[in-house]
Amino acid sequence: MNDNPESPVQKRSPWREPMVWLVFAIPAAAVFASFALLYESAHSSGNNDLVPDTVQHTAQIQTTDLTPDARAQQLHLSAVARTAKGTIEVDPVSGEFDRHAPLQLLLHHPTAAKLDMVVELAPTANGWSKAQDIDLSHDWNVQLTPANGAWKLHGRWIARQQAIYLHPAIGSD
Repeated sequence: MNDNPESPVQKRSPWREPMVWLVFAIPAAAVFASFALLYESAHSSGNNDLVPDTVQHTAQIQTTDLTPDARAQQLHLSAVARTAKGTIEVDPVSGEFDRHAPLQLLLHHPTAAKLDMVVELAPTANGWSKAQDIDLSHDWNVQLTPANGAWKLHGRWIARQQAIYLHPAIGSD
């Protein structure tokens, strides 16, 4: 309360009150952030799906063909892939491989589909190989398959490791 009746009460402009700015600034920041997220999601490059297989959607159910995985399990296939001195080599560990047919090594980047690679491996005396470097500064999701896709082996190439064990995605009965 003002003790002196002759002094005028000074009114401040509402725009000079911090609370007024907060009432407008917080919703404005939320609207701006929403539009920024919408823009980023609409313009993000590549597919961030970690599953490279073809997936069918029926209602809310996702299905994929596991026949190549089951075939690899039936044939008891497994292999080791390694890299050294700019060469990728794949050697069979178990199972009956067609040693004269070329293989495909599919390297899927975990977050950027545009960095995915397909390496065509030629048969050698011990397995398959190709002169090519791999960026091992990050992990890779790996698949090994023949050109016809009859079977498929899977593995995860951990960053800075020189080798990976490839095996069927489904286990034995």
